[in-house]
Amino acid sequence: MAQVDAEAFTLLALGLTFIIIRTYVRWTSVGPANFQVDDYLMPLAGLVFTAETVAAYLVGAMFGGLTNSYMTPEERAALDPNSREYYNRQWGSKIQVIGWSFYACILWLVKGCVAVFYSRLTTGLQNLPARVRFAYVLIGVTYLAVALSLLLGCQPMHKYWQINPDPGNICQPTRSTLYVLVIVIPNVLTDLYLMSIPLPLLWTVNIGFKRKITLMVLFSGAAFVIMAAIIRAVTIMTSGPEGAVSGSKWACRETFVSIVVANLPIIQPLIRRGAQKIGLSGLFSSTGGPSSYGRQRTQSFPLRSRTQPSKRSRHPLSIPGNTTAWGSDEHILVGGSDKAGKANDITITQEMIIESEPRPTGHYTGEALPSPNAWDSNKGQRAI
Repeated sequence: MAQVDAEAFTLLALGLTFIIIRTYVRWTSVGPANFQVDDYLMPLAGLVFTAETVAAYLVGAMFGGLTNSYMTPEERAALDPNSREYYNRQWGSKIQVIGWSFYACILWLVKGCVAVFYSRLTTGLQNLPARVRFAYVLIGVTYLAVALSLLLGCQPMHKYWQINPDPGNICQPTRSTLYVLVIVIPNVLTDLYLMSIPLPLLWTVNIGFKRKITLMVLFSGAAFVIMAAIIRAVTIMTSGPEGAVSGSKWACRETFVSIVVANLPIIQPLIRRGAQKIGLSGLFSSTGGPSSYGRQRTQSFPLRSRTQPSKRSRHPLSIPGNTTAWGSDEHILVGGSDKAGKANDITITQEMIIESEPRPTGHYTGEALPSPNAWDSNKGQRAI
């Protein structure tokens, strides 16, 4: 049990670290005044993740993993209502109901963050903004269905922790078929739909094959969330008396993976810089390492339709356009592309910047550089 607790709190610490890094990237790229909805939803998901981890800990540590499930009618009838086991089973079942609610809340908060991110990513692209708007509707409707099913699936509600008589499968939160299916099915379907928004776009963008594969893997991370959701559902239905602990453990794993996957595209600039430092920049860019004197440096721009003019970037990590919408995350589709090109009504542009390094002497003859006073007297007209 101690090992399970250590794993759960380790995943919590790592998940919160990803959220903090994501917030730092957004803070330094667009500033807190230009934060979008997802910049607030993700920290909220971190708080709920903390509550979910505590609930998972309580089920095993304080109530022995006991719930009103996996009992024969004879065992239910023989159990003394004043016994410690009866108490643990009741409270274990209550914590399970709370844990299911936290679990669903985190997953749909993260889905909302992904949808908001895609809304910025697809601004100006034909048809894709409409698909993102449909994602908002899909996420809202499915979460409402899940929340109502959890709250109203078993009535009266006290049957969720009823011991005797048997309240029935639906009212056994540890292994309720309703709970499992009503979450796993819409969970998987919404993740598949969200994945379908950027992947076709990435496939048609005219960038290097290596970078294209890297970005497709980055945006396909929801596949790991889907796998974790399916494993959790199967574990709950087949684990027997250990179902409460096993289900809570897999809930923490799945929510951790969903948080990591949702934040990876946002913190990708930091990952790219780290990759450059260790010589793996080719995974993210085919333009080589950092710029030097006399060498070109590429500046990334968002994917835009042909009718939308490009603008100059104002920050090394920011995207031109409306500064309240664009941030450091939107440039990842085109940063480091091999060449400027067009593909399916999408234009990729670059900016070449020539940088000179400071020299201790002026010009090329070794003459001394002008003093600040000389600049003032000539009113800045001296040729460089």
